[in-house]
Amino acid sequence: MRPTSGGRLRRLGDLEAAVMDRLWGQDRAVSVREVLEDLNKDRALAYTTVMTVLDNLHRKGLVTRTQSGRAYFYLPVKSRAEHAADLIAGVLEQAADRTVPLLHFVQSLTPQEMHRLRTALDASRVADRQMPDGVGIGTEAGTETGTEAAPPQAGRRSRRPAASTDAASAPRTRTRGRGR
Repeated sequence: MRPTSGGRLRRLGDLEAAVMDRLWGQDRAVSVREVLEDLNKDRALAYTTVMTVLDNLHRKGLVTRTQSGRAYFYLPVKSRAEHAADLIAGVLEQAADRTVPLLHFVQSLTPQEMHRLRTALDASRVADRQMPDGVGIGTEAGTETGTEAAPPQAGRRSRRPAASTDAASAPRTRTRGRGR
């Protein structure tokens, strides 16, 4: 995804978020007309308004589009979870010490969310150790000790899905690691 001006992701505006909700709710590319009809169930909008929002989302790199005849069909570039993770990473990039906002965030989790996070972290450590070259997210060859991993390296990204405690109910998404 291309960052917005200033190199940072920004939170979606209300109408952008409503449009993205419609796109994330589909399993296929959709036309401006389809998005408009869905949005008009809740509020009255003009075709050109929705078209402009989708064009802006395309320009920002949040959606892709293909043309069929005279109509464009739009598809999100990333899942809702990936977009949220990018927003969180953007906030952490602004912190002088990433640990402080992370700890505040973790303290706000419910016990169930905390359990899922621990499970995902444990699975990530196991998967990092099983990588063929011995290098995983948060580790460099020879730097991992016991159960503690080295801090994430700048620019490293995982292509491996995040662990889920309930594979049937939780969608699998790619995680994005960012370090300083």
